[in-house]
Amino acid sequence: MNEQYARLIQLVLAGRPERVTAAMLATMSEAERRAYVEAESILAAYASGVASPVIPSAGLRDRVLASFQAKLAAPKRTALLVLDMIRDHLSEDAVLEVPRAREIVPAVRQRIVESRSLGIPVVYLVDEHAHNDPDLESWGAHAVEGSGGNDIWPDLAPGPNDRVVKKSTYSAFANSELQQVLDTLGCDSLVLTGCLTEIGIMATATDALQRGYAVEVPTNAQAGLSEFTENVTLSTLRVMPPYGAARAELLSRLSSAA
Repeated sequence: MNEQYARLIQLVLAGRPERVTAAMLATMSEAERRAYVEAESILAAYASGVASPVIPSAGLRDRVLASFQAKLAAPKRTALLVLDMIRDHLSEDAVLEVPRAREIVPAVRQRIVESRSLGIPVVYLVDEHAHNDPDLESWGAHAVEGSGGNDIWPDLAPGPNDRVVKKSTYSAFANSELQQVLDTLGCDSLVLTGCLTEIGIMATATDALQRGYAVEVPTNAQAGLSEFTENVTLSTLRVMPPYGAARAELLSRLSSAA
């Protein structure tokens, strides 16, 4: 297998939406497009069992192993983020109640307990608004400082070594100390849990990806307005890898700090 086929197979397996792939193919030469179609057909044949596997050459095997070894050698530390699991989202009849968020409390709690036992840092991201915050005009009074509405749900209470980061908008990175906290912890990968999936999780995850972080959103530890909108959001995030240039810069920065 030559380098061209290796690149084209990587493109086929990327899982990008068809429209995105079509746009990328439009920038290729006719020969490259034909090669892409051929690579796609070969993979489909292997997947369906029509074609028999081919033993790779020693050179290809060495390149694949070298790629995996490089990834394993890269610094990696994960942080568990718990987003907006607060009284004003989980209490019944609250203005911004998220009923589905109560269902995920056991799964989120299990993640927190496991993370602490493994030495994985836990960071709580907590919505908080001043009494005169214009945002309250759009969403109603919620998570107002001093009201108790932005208190973390009791079953998920922070431990002495956990961090709590206050935020006031959709992305937990905006106007907050989250970036500084992650820099201090030396993290390059994030497990994002909590609510709301379509708003806070989507905004925070997108911001994290653009900053070079690898992001995972466990299906059983996130809650949105409905199962349908959750699935749409999660499906969108699955096809978004960390922004390449930012990822390289982040890993280089962490390596230097280490």
